[in-house]
Amino acid sequence: MNAFPEARAQSVVEGALDEDLGGFPGLDVTSAATIPANQRSTAHIVARADGVLAGIPLISLVFRAVTERLGSSEVDVELLCQDGDPVLKGDVIAILRGSTRATLVGERTMLNLISRLSGIATLTRRWADALEGTGAMVLDTRKTTPGLRALEKYAVRCGGGTNKRMGLYDVAMIKDNHKLAAGSVSAAFAAVHVAYPAVDIQVEVTTTAEALEAVAAGARFLLCDNMSVTTMRTTVEAVRAAGEQVDIEATGGLTLDVARAYAQTGVDYLSVGGLTHSSPVLDVALDLVDNKS
Repeated sequence: MNAFPEARAQSVVEGALDEDLGGFPGLDVTSAATIPANQRSTAHIVARADGVLAGIPLISLVFRAVTERLGSSEVDVELLCQDGDPVLKGDVIAILRGSTRATLVGERTMLNLISRLSGIATLTRRWADALEGTGAMVLDTRKTTPGLRALEKYAVRCGGGTNKRMGLYDVAMIKDNHKLAAGSVSAAFAAVHVAYPAVDIQVEVTTTAEALEAVAAGARFLLCDNMSVTTMRTTVEAVRAAGEQVDIEATGGLTLDVARAYAQTGVDYLSVGGLTHSSPVLDVALDLVDNKS
């Protein structure tokens, strides 16, 4: 289930508002000077480009937090779309009705968040579409914006992707530096298994021989890093021939133009750090459509 991480979202919203307003409750000097406290408006949140939405619950969270800080009347939020919905340029995502001052105070915080998350969902959907029918799924990584991991990984799910691990605590991942420190793939795997027997272990490999060594040591999830399509196919065939049930992931420098070729080698996953560290934002805007004093 793609549950929205509301508790983390509330914390992010408060931190973002503190940044914009200079602390709690804070001040927007422009809006306070130019907009009467009793003025009310209707505003539309509009997609300025085609994409996939994520983070729509943040709209209500932001304006609820703003009105509490300002002690103003509420901003009523009418949502016309949900997370995971595709939108076209010009589509109205939500309608806001209420305090003009609160609407403009919360505008940028809200847009920053949903534009960022919707950009991630949009790029993820492109990867999911590229892999459709291959049996392979696209995974995210830990290359997330500090403080936004739960929200960014939620956005990946909204776009049709899958989360790999949330952090260093829930899944062990043996990479090159761990292997060097421990002395070998087998030694590193054994050390983790003894110390944390209940934790799933993933092993990064760069050659077919290393993949087979990891499987022999007990690994049941392999990250095949920076392999060519040919080497990837050879590795998948060798690991499958070993007779163990092993999940195999292609990772390292993958791009959309080669995604399907890698998926067709028989891997289960393609891991793409760019979903969260390099996705362009989805252009979303807020337009006032009327004012009432």
